[in-house]
Amino acid sequence: MAQFGWAYVDCGGTGGSGSYGPPNSIQFVTGSGGATTGSLNLTFVTGAAGESTPPAHILYLTGTLIVSDTISASHYHIENVTEIDATGSTYFGNTNDDVHIRTGSLTVSKAGKPETFYLLSASAFDESVRVRGFGGYYKKVEGATYTVKSSDYILGVHGTNIAYVTMSLPAPSASNSGRLIIVKDEMPNRLTGSIMITGSTSGFKIDDSDSYVLTGSLPAINLYSNGTNWFVF
Repeated sequence: MAQFGWAYVDCGGTGGSGSYGPPNSIQFVTGSGGATTGSLNLTFVTGAAGESTPPAHILYLTGTLIVSDTISASHYHIENVTEIDATGSTYFGNTNDDVHIRTGSLTVSKAGKPETFYLLSASAFDESVRVRGFGGYYKKVEGATYTVKSSDYILGVHGTNIAYVTMSLPAPSASNSGRLIIVKDEMPNRLTGSIMITGSTSGFKIDDSDSYVLTGSLPAINLYSNGTNWFVF
């Protein structure tokens, strides 16, 4: 039998082509060496000749698709997801402006542990977050001046042989409402020195004062922002 790198199916012919099925259906062989046929469950639609605005080329499948290798697409539109079962590492997003939003509760647990043994639990029912074994970001401050960053949480002021340290808080704003900052003097021999906490810009207060000074032996302070000012608690 001759070998060809192409196939010709005369769907408009009568007798002899052996192909059947509705318009736009993709042909498949019904059996070994049998005739080809098509189904409305698998169709390919493209613009007709002469159309000024033809529809996009679309492949329609009604039923289940099983893929044993990789699916690559520039865009996914999924209307209903009941379960995602994945093994190994997964990654979402590739730029800092990517936003991932989910509605409902979230539980992170150890492998082999029930959902009640959570590492992190965010409940949409009572609007609360529970964390097992929390550790905030720690930063050692060793210079005489330091500007507090938005990513800072626990600041340990070390600064060997530095008696006076000045720390500037970020300006409070709606975006950092509820932000917490902990400052702790880690040097027992600061003697008569001090740690002064002040604003990096004018126009906001710390407990209705322009600054807050820590003195004495190993003092500490907890601060929170309400979006307009900073407060000690």
